[in-house]
Parts: sequence; structure tokens; C-alpha cells
Amino acid sequence: MFNFTSFITSQSAWVKALSIIIGTFILEDVATVLTAIATQAHEISIILGLVSLYIGIAVGDVGLYGLGWAGAKWPRVKRFLTLPSQKQTQKWFDKNVIKIVGISRFVPGARLPLYTACGFYHAPFWLFTVTAVFATLIWTSFLFYLSLHIGGWLLAHKSGWRWAGLAGFVLCIFVIGRLIAHFQKVSR
Repeated sequence: MFNFTSFITSQSAWVKALSIIIGTFILEDVATVLTAIATQAHEISIILGLVSLYIGIAVGDVGLYGLGWAGAKWPRVKRFLTLPSQKQTQKWFDKNVIKIVGISRFVPGARLPLYTACGFYHAPFWLFTVTAVFATLIWTSFLFYLSLHIGGWLLAHKSGWRWAGLAGFVLCIFVIGRLIAHFQKVSR
């Protein structure tokens, strides 16, 4: 029978790092929590875990920008969009890219539409990238630190229920993010 825990613990640091990077493309907050718990369990070093998270999240953010940029260049997509004046909107994105990236990093559900819009309206790429990386460093470090301490506390309890607590913690992070995103949609 396949034992996932044995598989993960037997893998090289590069495989673990790549798994974390790929995990950030799927659900970055859950990947952050799981990486913190893995570091607490001494499955991966803190440095490698954090660097992998930073790389995966930054690449994903730049990828969302690129998706928007590609959408602006592809006429088939553009004709289905109802957009305000591109010149006026582009000026607004140019002027507010730091605010847009900063706010969307901390508001669940905002990154996809706002980062792709930054790309679509050609917000300054380097300013976008530097701001996205800086915001990632702050948010991911905070969530990692919080998860490290909560995960450490849960792992320290030797009862069989510690894994249920860890699963509940990961599920809680995921559900809270989805609820905030849902309430944002409802309030619009």
C-alpha cells in the first residue's frame, strides 16, 4: 500500500521545494500552512520552505499579470469584454498599481481579477512585480509564522487527535478565505 508520509519524507529537498512551488499555484494559503507544519515537523528547513513559497507565489502573481496582458492582445477575448475607456483606465492603473497590488494581497479573492486587470491595462510591469514580491514577503511571512506556532502546538500534543487538529486548522484557513471572497461578491 502507498504511504504518502513515507514518500514525502524520503524525497530530496529539491522535490519538496518543487512540491511547495506547485502547491502555491493551487491554493497558496494552504500551501503556506502545510509548509510551516512540515518545517515544524523537521521535514524541510525553514529557509527552503519560505524561499519555495516566495518563489511560487511571486511566479503565480506575475503569471496572473501575464494572463491579463495576453487577454488584451487576443481580439477574441477582448470583444466579449465590456470595458471603460482603455486610455482612462490605463492611466488609473498606472497611477494606483502599488495600492491595487497591496490591497489585493491581503483581501481574499481579489488577486485574480485585479492582477489580471493590471496586465490587461498594462500597469507598469516592474512596479507591479516589485510591489507583488514585497506584499508576498509580508503576508506569506506572517501566515507562515502564525502557522508555524499553531502547527507546532498541535504537533506537540502526542495524542492521535493532533492530525485532526492540523487538518482542521488547514480547513479553517481555506474556508475563511472562501467566506470572505463570497461576502465580497454579495456586497458588490
